Amino acid sequence: MRFGVLGPLAVWTDGGVLVAVPGLKVRALLADLLVHEGRPVPADRLIDDLWGEAPPGNPMGALSAKVSQLRRVLEDAEPGARALVESRPAGYLLGAGDERVDGRRFQGLVQRARRAGEPKERAALLAEALGLWRGPALADFADDPFARAAVARLAELRLTALEEHAEVRLALGEHGVLAGELGDAVEAHPLRERLRAAHMRALYRAGRQNEALETYERYRTMLADELGLDPGSALAELQRAVLRQDPGLDAPQPDASPLDAPRLDGPRLDVPPPPSRRRSNLPVPLTDLIGRDAAVREVRARIGTDRLVTLTGPGGVGKTRRSPPAEVRRRCGGGRSRGGRGWPCSRASPGTGRPDATRPCGSWTRRATRAWPRGRGGS
Repeated sequence: MRFGVLGPLAVWTDGGVLVAVPGLKVRALLADLLVHEGRPVPADRLIDDLWGEAPPGNPMGALSAKVSQLRRVLEDAEPGARALVESRPAGYLLGAGDERVDGRRFQGLVQRARRAGEPKERAALLAEALGLWRGPALADFADDPFARAAVARLAELRLTALEEHAEVRLALGEHGVLAGELGDAVEAHPLRERLRAAHMRALYRAGRQNEALETYERYRTMLADELGLDPGSALAELQRAVLRQDPGLDAPQPDASPLDAPRLDGPRLDVPPPPSRRRSNLPVPLTDLIGRDAAVREVRARIGTDRLVTLTGPGGVGKTRRSPPAEVRRRCGGGRSRGGRGWPCSRASPGTGRPDATRPCGSWTRRATRAWPRGRGGS
């Protein structure tokens, strides 16, 4: 027999057939034995858990009757299974091994994942563990006093395993999928900073820097309004790293292909690695710009003296194509467009002379405008 607590209480035969356990008290008895994970439960404790302040006239007889009903249900489903409900001097227990109860199997898989050396192995074990869940633990008894502690403990273990799984998947480069998957979990558990940090990293690596900053800002506002607190130092540092586009946030590089390995039968060519480039959402032109050299030189000159350069003109004349992306990236760090075709640069912090990546240029009044003539914008 197999037993399920990671969701509504469930019992299956070894063949996978779901076993119906009739009677609320019989089901409560089974749930109580399961939450004690193989430890004996005294009869007085079971009576109090099942009937509370309204015990029957003969409590011990009533409990014996419920135990007999449970044994009969198990025996009818699978011969010999009645022996799983054992009577000991210390009380009753359910003699099911760890692999027979999904909650204990889940905990074992998480422990194995934490001891695993390879990220892929850890990810696989954690995925298997999380896949055992069918819903909230003991959903049909979550409000009963005897189940509350076990339900809370299992829920915490599930969230911790989810966070660990997200982090190892980030290390494996699965940020694109995680950016979408973690959204619901963050909404359901908004105070889990470790989970939110994993979501922010996934969003950033997926090219959604603005969304990573937005989720942090929503969390900061919620903490301030509801609890009068600030985000933890680790999450705040992550937000600053996202703002300055810290290269340390970039996705790990995949392992080198065998074709990239140095040849052993010839001279070695020491090729310097390509220069690291900051993350940017600016478009990369596929071809050279022809016939606009003077206009591009003028825009570059204005970038050197003005905080904001705006290219104006009718749609389709080539404002985006004619903007100098390389120069903008060099001066503005790959910033986002803020309306029209302008890219604001960072502003120096007072007294430091260093760029402050947490806020754009405050003044938008000094702007140089270049009106582009009508014409075809594709060349």
